[in-house]
Amino acid sequence: MEAESEPYVRLATLRTLHRVVADLNAARSLAGTLQAVVEGAVHGLGFDAAAVSLVRPDGDLVVAAVWELEESPMGGPSVLLGQVGSRESWDRLLGVSDHWGTLRFLPYDRGWAVASDIPRWIGDGPLPVYANDWHPADGLLAPMYSAGGDLLGVLSVDRPRSGKRPGAWTREALEMFSLQASIAIGNARLRAEMQRALARLEKEQQALRASEESFRQAFEYAPSGMAITELHGAGRGQLTRVNDALCRLLGRPRAVLRQQSFADLVHPEDRALLDRTSAESGRAELRLSRRDGGYQWVCLRNSIVADAAEGPSFLLTHVEDIEDRKRHEFQLAHRASHDALTGLPNGAELKARLGRRLCAQPQPVGAAAGQVEAAYPQPYGYPADSYSAHAAHGGLEGTDPYAGPVHGYGLSEGLPTGVGPAGYGEHVHAVVPAEYGPGGDAWSAPFRSGGAAALDKGLAVLFCDLDGFKSINDRFGHNAGDAVLVEVARRLSQAVRDGDTVARLGGDEFVVLADGIGREEAKDLAHRLRGAIIPPMRIDGRAMRVGVSLGVGWAGCGMSIEEVLQTADERMYDEKRARGGAVRGARGERSHRRAG
Repeated sequence: MEAESEPYVRLATLRTLHRVVADLNAARSLAGTLQAVVEGAVHGLGFDAAAVSLVRPDGDLVVAAVWELEESPMGGPSVLLGQVGSRESWDRLLGVSDHWGTLRFLPYDRGWAVASDIPRWIGDGPLPVYANDWHPADGLLAPMYSAGGDLLGVLSVDRPRSGKRPGAWTREALEMFSLQASIAIGNARLRAEMQRALARLEKEQQALRASEESFRQAFEYAPSGMAITELHGAGRGQLTRVNDALCRLLGRPRAVLRQQSFADLVHPEDRALLDRTSAESGRAELRLSRRDGGYQWVCLRNSIVADAAEGPSFLLTHVEDIEDRKRHEFQLAHRASHDALTGLPNGAELKARLGRRLCAQPQPVGAAAGQVEAAYPQPYGYPADSYSAHAAHGGLEGTDPYAGPVHGYGLSEGLPTGVGPAGYGEHVHAVVPAEYGPGGDAWSAPFRSGGAAALDKGLAVLFCDLDGFKSINDRFGHNAGDAVLVEVARRLSQAVRDGDTVARLGGDEFVVLADGIGREEAKDLAHRLRGAIIPPMRIDGRAMRVGVSLGVGWAGCGMSIEEVLQTADERMYDEKRARGGAVRGARGERSHRRAG
């Protein structure tokens, strides 16, 4: 380039640089930019061949682009494409080369510095005659750096068309060009990274849309109920999304459910359980109200869905219909605690109810009568479960396992031993009512009044043994005996108060528990029971009649269950002897062993 007049050369070089830089900036990809670099070095700067070695992510340099003015018959520098040189070898080569500003010149006599792993091609040009002639083994390198000073690659040029080693102006032009090439390569890499990032983002968005669609379909078309609950803000706890299965389960339209929360739907007795479950992201079995006014047993399984940046976002609830399973569980529990023939509570359930009413600590002598009144805030004891209500009336059909509590001795689930009649507060002792002597003084064993008002209410235990039942059983058969027992159970259940317990111990023995009554009321109850049993009953077209022997005992805290039942049993035997009835030789013998 220096062979012509200097002003013309500089002007022509500037025009050429302007054109090749424009080509660099017009490239649309990294590969296009690299190709524009080597072509610009050949066509714009007066070299016959050029190559770009690009730094890879692992630090080594790979030949990414080559160009020569005329293709050599032996393949030329194009054979170098894809060859890799280590970063260490390149750093050593750049270090031993002559520094021409930012350029590096490696004279042919320093070829020993070129490591074997650095891609190299030597042409067959003429050998130098003068000192500044270009030798075929000479090399001129232009390292290209990013704005941060990191090496991007190396532009290698070969065989100046002038045949001379480049002068000052050509070197400066090559430096300017390599700087523009560095900027173009950096921009191309940035564009490539942005394109890859956009491609990844689009792929992630597609995956997200596919995931959201999968979730939507799984949510909407799930066979069981699904709901999403808000966790934050003013709408905390509100159902923001429900599926069709939940709408069908509760019989409520979607628009109505989305204005409510599970707290609005849960049974009042299950509210505390719901609150614990929502807080713990766990599982609970509870009742939700239906549109028809009833309650549906469901199993709620909660999962807190959290955002990586913002934490918990919403609560995903799976609502499973367990109505049938709960019904079966209640039926099994009822069968385990009730007599299969009469439907009354059996002996185990009777003892369990006594155990829940009594504690091991006896009532202190001198307790105030007001404490007894506190034990019986209602006329007939305290509420209990629906199974007890059913049992007290002696039938299985028509039982509603979800009905409200109406009786005095519920199932033992969830109630600690010794809880008082109200079942919800501090234990109130069961006491044996005071008995009045001939002089009007109150006396009782084992408790005395101690100067306070007489303790005249307690838990009566009436032991009932049928008279004449064995002859019916022997004469008419077990089927007739079963029918008599069922009828007796029905009559006893109708004769007692709401809240009293009628239980069958087995055979022809029944026990009635009546809480909150005095001694005179217990006597009246015994008369009602006897009057209910004595009238004839029609079984299979025959009139049959049985009598009953009754013993009235009392249960008080400090007494054992066996002691309570034995006392009432002995009172029954006393009455049977007094009436001249047959007395069995050993307690526990049953005249009717078909207990159903």
